[in-house]
Amino acid sequence: MTRQLLVANLGMVPYAEALALQRSVAAARISGEISEDVLILLEHPPVVTLGRASKTAHLVSSPEFLASRGVELFEVERGGDVTFHGPGQLVGYPVIDLKRHRLDLHWYLRQVEEALILTLAELGVQAERNTGYTGVWTGGRKIASIGVHSRDWVTWHGFALNVTTDLSYFDLIIPCGISGVQMTSVQNEAAQLPDSPVQHVAGLFAKSFASVFQLELSAVEPAALRGMQPAAV
Repeated sequence: MTRQLLVANLGMVPYAEALALQRSVAAARISGEISEDVLILLEHPPVVTLGRASKTAHLVSSPEFLASRGVELFEVERGGDVTFHGPGQLVGYPVIDLKRHRLDLHWYLRQVEEALILTLAELGVQAERNTGYTGVWTGGRKIASIGVHSRDWVTWHGFALNVTTDLSYFDLIIPCGISGVQMTSVQNEAAQLPDSPVQHVAGLFAKSFASVFQLELSAVEPAALRGMQPAAV
């Protein structure tokens, strides 16, 4: 029997709500209540998140200044440094049981990168890895960031792909703690943008991700995930 990838496209969701949801889904995946891998796709209102490797110096702006710009701030359990999420950015939270794939987080990160690279190729953007860093680049500019967490070999947190993101928000931080990094977006790199660009890219990514992990796509209603009771992980 072909294993499935349950894909939920949630649209715009506040970060705190999405964080509680993915933790709940991860707990259900760990317990076996959810028997298939899950991919949550969405956008966030402006928010800066600090991963486990974050350094204070990489948050250029004070929490008070962020608040004045309408940008929320969260410290979370994912790997990686500081990053920004906001409108026009496709954010994905794969909840994957690596016991059904390969018990190797480095392999998993490379697979997520591969799905992003394949997605960008569909948009006419030639993307690549940058040796020594996690994420995806094009022409030396960073277009997608990745930061994950796992427990019992089940992943959550994920990636952020700049589609039509207002890149000026990245001036508030040192993205991913990489000094001098230049951020870019599909809007800046592609010859033309499709209609409803974030939703279009979400569809392309779901197909690429399912292909990379050899899973069969199966759409799931957002209410089916939101209806779960939050659980600690």
